[in-house]
Amino acid sequence: MRISRNLLLWSLAWGLSATAVSAQEDSATAVDFTRDVKPILEASCVHCHGPKEQKGDFRIDTKADAFKGGGDYAPGIKPGDTENSAVVWMCELPADDDLVMPPKKQLNKLQQSILHRWVEAGAEWPEEVVLNEVPRMDFKVNILPLLKKGGPFNEKELGFLRMWVEQGGEWPEGFSLAGAAGEEEAGGPSDNLELVEQMREMILGESTVTEEDKMEDYASEIPKTGVPYEMVAIPGGEFLMGSPDTEEGRRDDEGPQNQVKIEPFWMGKYEVTWDMYEPFMITDVARNKDGSPEKIAPDAAPVDIVSSPTTPYTEMSFGMGREGFPAISMTQHAANKFCQWLSAQTGHFYRLPTEAEWEYACRAGTNSAYSFGDDPSKLADYGWFYDNAQDKYQKVGEKLPNPWGLYDMHGNVMEWCLDQYSADTYANREGSASVLTPWVKANTLYPRVARGGSWYDYPEDLRSAGRFKSSEAWKVQDPQLPKSIWYHTDAPWLGFRIVRPLKVPSAQEMYDAWNLGLPKE
Repeated sequence: MRISRNLLLWSLAWGLSATAVSAQEDSATAVDFTRDVKPILEASCVHCHGPKEQKGDFRIDTKADAFKGGGDYAPGIKPGDTENSAVVWMCELPADDDLVMPPKKQLNKLQQSILHRWVEAGAEWPEEVVLNEVPRMDFKVNILPLLKKGGPFNEKELGFLRMWVEQGGEWPEGFSLAGAAGEEEAGGPSDNLELVEQMREMILGESTVTEEDKMEDYASEIPKTGVPYEMVAIPGGEFLMGSPDTEEGRRDDEGPQNQVKIEPFWMGKYEVTWDMYEPFMITDVARNKDGSPEKIAPDAAPVDIVSSPTTPYTEMSFGMGREGFPAISMTQHAANKFCQWLSAQTGHFYRLPTEAEWEYACRAGTNSAYSFGDDPSKLADYGWFYDNAQDKYQKVGEKLPNPWGLYDMHGNVMEWCLDQYSADTYANREGSASVLTPWVKANTLYPRVARGGSWYDYPEDLRSAGRFKSSEAWKVQDPQLPKSIWYHTDAPWLGFRIVRPLKVPSAQEMYDAWNLGLPKE
């Protein structure tokens, strides 16, 4: 695809040189290493052939390593000889060839041409230039959302747009931004509001219980896997949210207390386990970085269209156990999309609990520090925490439940809520009448709310009113660029449980609940 005149004008507005863009448009223009080749190699090759990893036994981050090569496919680059330069011939192989590079998302024809002409012309590479890994821009994941939103763009967004242009500015053939028709041209059905509207019609047809006095606990199975799960009916009511000044271990963000009304809902009897979550997390479907399937049949069922996590880059239980143990280390977005995946196949609307729903269910009609009273010496009967968990999470449901039959509300793993975290959440409600099922709708990625404390925490952290805020530090070790939207590898004490409100919300409210875990910056 040729870069359009409009894109050239945008590029000039971003501060890119007209020469850089015109060089990519004109195949007769001499290829410049820094301008044309370096962005392609840094985005597509260095992550597998750099200092962190050397697949095929060669590196490509320095001239010496790239020209030396190694292994069966040496050299990586042989100036003037495209047939014996792995960086050329392997990138030009058919997409279904086992040796094609990059293996998951091949270079487009323009990028292949740039590398071919560069090597053919002698592969000029300034001695001092060392390549660094940079994110590879995907049109659908990184660029399309920006173009739909429109400017002005912040620095991060401008950086993505610059990298996209430098890497070739690929634009799907025949695609336009002209509304829904454009989306159909880009790939047919997709995980969007239209899909949610279809799902809601199904959910309305399946929702036979519409009155609170007809609500009962129930057990069910996930249709795609046969894995059982149980839900507890939680009656609507009113409670005092937060903790009093006199409560031992209290933090300032737990007050002032305020009266809150809660509409009826069902809540997971246990935390979501690996048995439930892993089939959602690991599939045999080729996926884009946003988790959408690379190919979606026009008649695909909703559950097969919902975005799911990309393959994890490490074993996510960290050796602590899988069968019967709580799933951990997912982002709020991943937990949200699990709820959508489950909803798409069961005909019930599942989501994360709001912070108010979580505390209401945890307290289960009590107003003490814990659902069993104020004495932390009894905590070992009800939860796993730092003193008794042997430095790991434990199987769900092995301690005593709270008065409403919910297990592990105190400890084991901390649980995601749907809300944005603010230290002033309760102060902002002070003086108001009783608030009905409040939800602090998120507008930034960090911090979000988690509740309940974990196996890693002390007793005071497991109180019913205790609040935690998410942090970028929860994914420090994530080696991906940009950081994964699916995993918090540095939070092995973080999980979630699901709720199902009695009242079926609007399609827009469903969509918001399932997609607010994505970055907003």
